[in-house]
Amino acid sequence: MTETATAPAAPGTGAPLLEARGLTKHFAVHHARRRGRASLARARRPGAAGAPREAPVVHAVEDVSLSLPESGITAVVGESGSGKSTLARLLARLITPTAGELLLDGTPVPGSTRGRREYARDVQLVLQDPFSSLNPVHDVRYHLARPLQIHGLGGQGADLDAAMTGLLERVSLTPAEQFLRKYPHELSGGQRQRVAIARALAVRPRVLLADEPVSMLDVSIRLGVLNLLGDLRERDKLGILYITHDIASARYLADVIMVMYAGQVVESGPAVTLTDEPEALSLQGRGSPPSLVDPPSGCRFHPRCPHAMAVCAEVTPPGTPVADRHVSACWLHVSGLTAAQRRSLASATTTPGGTAAPGGPASPGHDPDPSPSPATGGEES
Repeated sequence: MTETATAPAAPGTGAPLLEARGLTKHFAVHHARRRGRASLARARRPGAAGAPREAPVVHAVEDVSLSLPESGITAVVGESGSGKSTLARLLARLITPTAGELLLDGTPVPGSTRGRREYARDVQLVLQDPFSSLNPVHDVRYHLARPLQIHGLGGQGADLDAAMTGLLERVSLTPAEQFLRKYPHELSGGQRQRVAIARALAVRPRVLLADEPVSMLDVSIRLGVLNLLGDLRERDKLGILYITHDIASARYLADVIMVMYAGQVVESGPAVTLTDEPEALSLQGRGSPPSLVDPPSGCRFHPRCPHAMAVCAEVTPPGTPVADRHVSACWLHVSGLTAAQRRSLASATTTPGGTAAPGGPASPGHDPDPSPSPATGGEES
């Protein structure tokens, strides 16, 4: 298994609440469009040795490891298609990983039906679109009562009403009695997201996975939801995974930031360090994200990197410490490379479409040793 950048634990914490080791998810390519069926058929034809070729798969998440400590917030940033939401669904066990394992309190998560229910009680997911995640034919009372009843937490009658009222008050929806009677279409976007968070809190989770919880909200109310997540961390000691495109909100809310690119973690470190001391690198519109059906060999970023070396196209870079608790998966930080491995990769100069173009060295006069990792500078926030 290739070593990857791993999110460091927040200072002052013990063993992580939730830990992922080498999570990998490949999706089989099904129902090819008419124009793509011929290429799919060719992929399934026997190879030179007579063995059938493997069907194409999407390498959505590749060998990702992370840890979520108690009272800690880890943000995952990266451009669209980098695998952030797939990672959240793997952590929530909504989809089964191709490889890797999950540990809760240092113990492997069981695969039994009872184990899944207990895990769902400890680890809850808040989705991006609150209008889609709430059933439009049911009111807020139903959405909050259902998880309480399934897990036997709310009691009956007045006890159940008190539990639901308390949940709404925790997410600052008051007077609670008024909101219990409302339907999703009668709420604002921010109110719907607060109801979704209250529903997740109903089962008293220890880990909250927030998949872009503010991206569909007005700018004026995003700060309120971010502050709510911060309060839950402080008050309930929740471990929170915050997925976002917005690196500014990640810096505001999170202790640790992980950068994903093409399904892999390419950099991780303390939020302040990673954002306030960014990599001094400009891509100048070089290329586009790679296909995850046929990802590039070695470092998946090398077709776009102006400092790519020969080794970058051959071997996946290991996670290398570059500062205190700051890890970067980039060969520019690895010592002991041979002259052949350090040879400048001419194919790093690409056309806007991402295909290799012939040319001279990727960065004239560049000395690879002192150069920073391309991870942060190459990501879109």
